[in-house]
Formats: sequence, structure tokens, C-alpha cells
Amino acid sequence: MKNKLYLECTSGISGDMTVAALLDLGADQKKLERALKSLPVKGFDIKISRVVKSGIDACDFDVLLDQEHENYDHDMEYLHGHSHSHAHEEHHHQHSHEALEAHEHTHSHEHHVHTETVHSHHGHHHHEHRGLNEIMEIIDHADMTDRARSYAKKIFTILAHAEAKAHNVPEDMVHFHEVGAVDSIVDILSVAICMDDLDVEEVIVPRLCEGSGTIRCQHGILPVPVPAVSNIVSAHHLKLHITPVQGELVTPTGAAVVAAFLTSEKLPEDFTVEKIGIGAGKRQYECPGILRAMLIRESGDVSGADVSTETDTIVKLESNIDDCTGETLGYVMERLYEAGAREANYMPVFMKKNRPAWLLTVLCKREQVPTMEQIIFRETTTIGIRRQEMERTILKREKRTVTTPLGEVEVKVCTFDGQEYFYPEYESVKKLCEKTGISYKEAYHMAVRG
Repeated sequence: MKNKLYLECTSGISGDMTVAALLDLGADQKKLERALKSLPVKGFDIKISRVVKSGIDACDFDVLLDQEHENYDHDMEYLHGHSHSHAHEEHHHQHSHEALEAHEHTHSHEHHVHTETVHSHHGHHHHEHRGLNEIMEIIDHADMTDRARSYAKKIFTILAHAEAKAHNVPEDMVHFHEVGAVDSIVDILSVAICMDDLDVEEVIVPRLCEGSGTIRCQHGILPVPVPAVSNIVSAHHLKLHITPVQGELVTPTGAAVVAAFLTSEKLPEDFTVEKIGIGAGKRQYECPGILRAMLIRESGDVSGADVSTETDTIVKLESNIDDCTGETLGYVMERLYEAGAREANYMPVFMKKNRPAWLLTVLCKREQVPTMEQIIFRETTTIGIRRQEMERTILKREKRTVTTPLGEVEVKVCTFDGQEYFYPEYESVKKLCEKTGISYKEAYHMAVRG
């Protein structure tokens, strides 16, 4: 049974709202805390608590920044263009008010992950700038699964594309606060870790509800939706609904999360709700300020303990390429996988006039086709892409962690005719080999035996 996640974005979506909703759905909090402690990033602390928003109990995920890294993302006076000093005074007033309100409505348990002492919120307004390559290095050093790592890289890559377009610079020249800030790094990695832990395979978002008016950011007063959000919505064909609410409901991080995980905009005609998670937003608007996430089951789905296969539709993209360097082709394959391709490969072929060339084949979901084609056209010399929809039968699979005499290994488990088959994940086996010095073959067989 596929885990289907429905995100109800009637009050918009942001990174912290998404993390909170996924934690409320049951994502492993200890796994998240362990991963965040491993980050080579300083200056933050997290708090996970229960709050009440418009009378509704919700989970709150808060990234607390020290004095050097503090920003004004939740300061309504600053966001709507008031003076810096006035905004700073109002920031203290509002922060105190929210702390009091949270104390009155908070349940007993709050959890913290400390990376550095968190100071009171005062001092100069500092922005931390990082490029995409630096952020990818941070992700590579985090204690997280390979799938979660790929999720995080995909979200950041989508943001980088949007910011590069907004500022009209190459992606490798983008150094921007919106992605470089510590709180954005923590939010995005947390979303990736929680989505991986919940093993979500399908994400349904019918539309994004956005506010209107203007908002203040590092670059000045900008219209809502801000350029990065507009670029993500355009590039990934997301449905946007503008509401009368004055303010930004959809943040660049929130839009990037939807773009990274969206598999459908249409809810099943009939479905049941297995579990509900509610994440609280920080900004105070007239709408409730919550993100509701639901794990749903389509009516007619088979619970399927004895059903080992399932069918779906996948798209095959093909293109002949005869004048690209090997380095270019290698880079293109990396980009395709980061964007979510199910499979990508090259096959040597001979074209007209006996010219040697490569046949690029990509397998992806239907909704991923525009992104894949954009990468292929932009990064290669091809002038045409063939497209074919294909039905396929696949074995159902699940992720497990098996314990071997020398350590844990992640495996993919498929069931067919009542028998389970174990397929160890390459990166996990490789880490065990590097840690213990045993051969890959020996580690692989240990994982298969469990």
C-alpha cells in the first residue's frame, strides 16, 4: 500500500509548517534530532511544542537562532515595511506576546536540540549567505539516509533555479539569504528527513493559496507572491490561488517543497483519512495559519498483505545526442536524478553518416516530464525529445534496516509469491565496508541474510 499524503494548503505553506505537520503525523522525532545534531552548522536550536491556532491544536516546529543568525521572518512590522528600529521594538513585543500565548496553550512536552547557545533576540540584522555547492556539502555531511539526502538536494536545487532566474545570474553564482540562512537549511533538511521516515510515495496538493499585497525582505519591498515563489510555480506548473489575505502565505521554501514532492493535483473521488497532522505557522494573518497533512487511502485500495504487485504509468523520454562531451553527459545524469528521475541511462548508437552518438533514456512520472525536458534541452545539444507513456507492473517494496554482526544496513524488501527478497542499498553497504574494512561482497551477503 502506497503512503499517500494530502497537503491542504488553504493557509499557504512554509518549511516550518511542513515539518510540524509531518512530525504530527508521526515522523520519528529522535531521528530528526540526531540528524540535526550532526550538521556542520552552528547558531541554532529547535523547539517542538503544541500550540493553539484559531482554536485548533497544532504542532509547532521552531528554529531558534542566536544573535548572529537572527532574522525577522516572523516580525509582522518588519515584513510589511516599517522602519528597522520600530520593527525591532515590535519584534520584542510580539515575541513576548507569542511566548505568553504559547505558555497558556502549550501541552507539557517541549523538545530541544542544542548546537550552540541561543541568545536573546537583539543586535544587528545579520544575513548568512551560502552558495548551492556549500549547502550540498552540508547535506553530504549530515547523518541521514541516502533517500532523505536526495530529497534535501532536490528542494535546494529547485530553490537555486528560482533565485538564479529572479536575479538573472548563473546558478553557481547565486549566494542568497533565502537558501543560505541557517533556519532555511534546518527547515529543508527536516522536511526531507520526515518525508523519508514516513515513507511517503505520493503527494497530492490541489492548489497553493497565496496572499496578496507586498512584503519586505532582504531585497526591499516586493509584491506577493515574491519572485522566487512565482518562478517555482511557473517552472513546475503548480496551481496558485490568490486570496484577499494581505501578506505572504506561500514562502519560497514551501513552494519548493511542493514542487519537489508533488505527484498529483487531484484528490481521489472517494478516500478515507488514515491519520491527520497539523503544523502551525508563525506569522499572524486573518486566516488560521495552519497546514493540514493527511495520510489517505483511496476507496477500493486493497490492503494487500497477499498482493505482491501493483501497476502504474510511467513516461519514457528519449533523445539522440552526438556532440556532447562525456563530462556534460555525466552532469546531465546527476541533474536528472536530483530532479527525481526513476531511471536514466546512455546507450551507444550510430546515427546517420555512421556518426557515433548516445541515446539518452529517462524514465519518470508524467508530472515530472516538464522538469526533465527542461534539464535535457538546457544542458545538452539535442533539439528534440521523444515521449512515450508506458504501463508497468512493479513489485511492491519497502525500506528496512537490518542488523548484521558488523552494523546496520538499509535494504529494499520486495515480496513475490509469498517470499521476501532483500536488496541491500549500495551506499549503505559501502559505508559498512569503509567502516569495517570487509569486502563489498561479504557485507552484501551479510545484509541479505539479515
